[in-house]
Amino acid sequence: MQSQSHEMTLHLVGMGVTHSIAYSMHNYIAKSLGLPWTFHSTECPTIDDLLKLARAPTAAGLVVTMPYKNSIMKHVDELDELSTMIGACNNVYYKSGTPRLMCGTNTDWRGIKGCLLEKGNENERPSVTSLATALIVGAGGASRAAVYALSIHLHCPTIYVLNRDDQEVANLIHDTQKMTRVPTIIHVKALEQAKKLPSPYYIVGTVPDCEPQTETELTVANILESFLSRPEKGVLLDMCFKPRRTRMIKLGEKLEWPCVEGTHVIGYQIEEQWRLWAGEEYILKLDREGAWDVLLKAAEESKGINF
Repeated sequence: MQSQSHEMTLHLVGMGVTHSIAYSMHNYIAKSLGLPWTFHSTECPTIDDLLKLARAPTAAGLVVTMPYKNSIMKHVDELDELSTMIGACNNVYYKSGTPRLMCGTNTDWRGIKGCLLEKGNENERPSVTSLATALIVGAGGASRAAVYALSIHLHCPTIYVLNRDDQEVANLIHDTQKMTRVPTIIHVKALEQAKKLPSPYYIVGTVPDCEPQTETELTVANILESFLSRPEKGVLLDMCFKPRRTRMIKLGEKLEWPCVEGTHVIGYQIEEQWRLWAGEEYILKLDREGAWDVLLKAAEESKGINF
């Protein structure tokens, strides 16, 4: 827990973070809690730049994004079991002492879980007694949190992965062996393979919104459209929100899938983030509704993601 009276800073760190809408929400929270803290979106071209910020005595916490969710793990003083199990760290907080300890955890999975529970037919949703399959597009750092949320919390022990690189999927499968319940991950590489598989209930996009160019990328896009075109509909979340309405969101809506945009992932993490940054007593005073209002207003007005 940090000092409540000293001016401190919070940072979103990574590359390509200047479009972030999170700063207005976090600054609203700090002000509403009476904390003289300021949240910044800070470009970090290297891991050394990130660590310089993290080790500053005025740092109260970090939100870590691409490409550092994996590489930061070996640099923190204390890594919790959750981030080790998931294989990615997106949140840095501190424990007081001499010296002060820099700690790492993962809150991305909470954002994914919250978004996927936001929509969908409750009578059809996977449960303990009615397990289902899910699909993830991408096999990078964010995919690990998606696997954890889907397999451990959302009753999807079997997960399809669409990804252009075989080795990335192999690495993902290796990393998920650490989970308390090891999921079955199926790398779907061909349209004919996909046609033989049951329909996924949840679909989660974890990659940037780029026009497919290579043959492998086009295959991934075709397989995704094939799954989305089926009559069974679950819930689709695209974690990417630059642009806010991604190709995946537009396609999902066109094919009548309930869709949740990636900006909402931010909102479902705030309670745990601020508990770690400021302490338990501040969570009792957290204005969740006000914070969400600021987040959604920022999403609507942002020129950086609405194009």
